[in-house]
Amino acid sequence: MLLLTAEEVRQALPMPAAIEAVKAAYRALSAGQAEVPLRLSLPVAPHEGVSLFMPAYVNGAEEALTVKVVSVFPHNPERGMPTIYAAVLVLEPDTGRPLALLEGGTLTALRTGAASGAATDVLARPDSRVLAVFGAGTQGRTQAEAVCTVRPIERVWVYDVDEDRARAFAAEMAGFGPIPTDVRVAATPAEAVREADVICTATIATRPVFADADLKPGVHINGIGAYTPEMAEVPPETVARALVVVDSREAVLAEAGDLIQPIQAGLITPDHIHAELGEILLGQKTGRTSDAQITFFKSVGVAVQDAMAAQAALRNAQAQGLGQDVAF
Repeated sequence: MLLLTAEEVRQALPMPAAIEAVKAAYRALSAGQAEVPLRLSLPVAPHEGVSLFMPAYVNGAEEALTVKVVSVFPHNPERGMPTIYAAVLVLEPDTGRPLALLEGGTLTALRTGAASGAATDVLARPDSRVLAVFGAGTQGRTQAEAVCTVRPIERVWVYDVDEDRARAFAAEMAGFGPIPTDVRVAATPAEAVREADVICTATIATRPVFADADLKPGVHINGIGAYTPEMAEVPPETVARALVVVDSREAVLAEAGDLIQPIQAGLITPDHIHAELGEILLGQKTGRTSDAQITFFKSVGVAVQDAMAAQAALRNAQAQGLGQDVAF
């Protein structure tokens, strides 16, 4: 069995490859070629932690079979340890034989960024030049990398409630890969979005992080936070007037506060969801219809992304001679 560290996962799954893997995952999901059971949540009450188990099987042009385990233990930082640990086990689809174990935090960040990259590639205006990122954490970094991979972004604005984090983001990400050297810290949310052609929200906010009135016509928004009904990043007025595309109808209607809250308020109905991204990729639904149209991609993450991203990473790692082979 092959073991891949965080750095080896990064080497084996460059962002362009991650975006293509996620597109394949969304196509399989919308085509009914994926088995994605609801994730199992296992509370670890004595330590106030939780472990999540996320299996997926893809039976499309390329098979993939994986299980991701994510553990969230909020007291870990008191021990000098990360709050979140994750691992992805890749199994041989036709035998169930364990093939590889991948560090899951890096894979998750890459596939989550790649989801927004795929959505931006499909929905954003081709002439998009300015990106705004809300949330200067790990997810915000891969959001920026992915959007800059699919659009010729010339300027990036970053906003975070912690200005020091935003400044660290700007210093680290300026000129990284496809990201331009012009990365600026926004003093206010309005400054971040005023000229933005693409917006990525990657926060744990419980209320909208920008105002609807500050948006440019034709902006594309990727919302990857707000993964519980109580959370929200995007103004309900924006959701109501946007073309809404999601990763999975079932998942967002169960988990995404950005959609659940406007539905409960009577501003929209579930039918306001125009399409799954996979339906557009398959040619079953249309995407953007005008340059002035606001588009909103809402993602809560589905295990099929992990399956296809891990499969691609494993294939590339084997070709590059990465990882440590161990008897199992």
